[in-house]
Amino acid sequence: MPERRREHVPRIIAHRGAHGPAPEHSRAAYVQALADGADGLECDVRLTADDVAVCWHDATLDRTTTEQGPLAERTYAGLREVLLKPAGTRRADAGGTHRVLRLAELVELAAGAARTVELAVEVKHPDPRGRPTEDAALEVLTAAGWEATTGAVGAARVSLMAFDPDALERLAGQGVSRRDLVLLVDAGDPVALTRLTARPDDDATRAARSVARALALVDDGAFGGVGPSVAFVRGHPERVERWVRAGRALRVWTVAGANDLDVCLRAGAEAVITDQPAALRRILGRAPGRGGG
Repeated sequence: MPERRREHVPRIIAHRGAHGPAPEHSRAAYVQALADGADGLECDVRLTADDVAVCWHDATLDRTTTEQGPLAERTYAGLREVLLKPAGTRRADAGGTHRVLRLAELVELAAGAARTVELAVEVKHPDPRGRPTEDAALEVLTAAGWEATTGAVGAARVSLMAFDPDALERLAGQGVSRRDLVLLVDAGDPVALTRLTARPDDDATRAARSVARALALVDDGAFGGVGPSVAFVRGHPERVERWVRAGRALRVWTVAGANDLDVCLRAGAEAVITDQPAALRRILGRAPGRGGG
């Protein structure tokens, strides 16, 4: 990894909230993240059967609830009856207090924070019914008073993220500043993916082409930010170095501890996405429970 100056302290963004007793994407997880001093909140957005934008990562209910089946087949009212559970556990908390959170509720929480916070919204693709999740997210933000020119809604500064470049292009076409768009990339090597098969029309080749296109768009400055995984930063240091030198805002996910954080600092990351914002604040020598310090 090339040596870079470390005087910049990256912003800490809570990945689906602060992981702990509260389930991911629950209101309690986000409230805890703010109490832990997170500089920002990250969420994933999917649509229910009746087109309500909710904070949800997986395509199904299986991992994070007491039930099973595709999220897209449930109405919002039906989802409200489903109990969330911390990942890796078998049952919800005894009180049954954690339930699905609408994107609108998270926007309200972030906008009403006592300090400026970043709200990083990832639109998930593909939707099983082919719906543009980014349109629904934009409708929620607009209804909350979001300003496209500044990216602000109340105390929150919003950025929109996706692995799908077409989703970001669609948002740019609807007035979102490219400065506030972040293309996410993982550790896949497009050359290696292409070599998996000689057939030009199969899934592996399409995936390779998609990855190659995404990386080319970042190289060309199509979007203001780039969000590589920690594994990508480790595996492609020269490319990441070029992005940073060209002025791309580097936001790395998912940062788990001191070793990952050191990689991010060396790379010149402006922000890191983590499950444990309080722990990263301690590593960085920032006082817990206060943002911006």
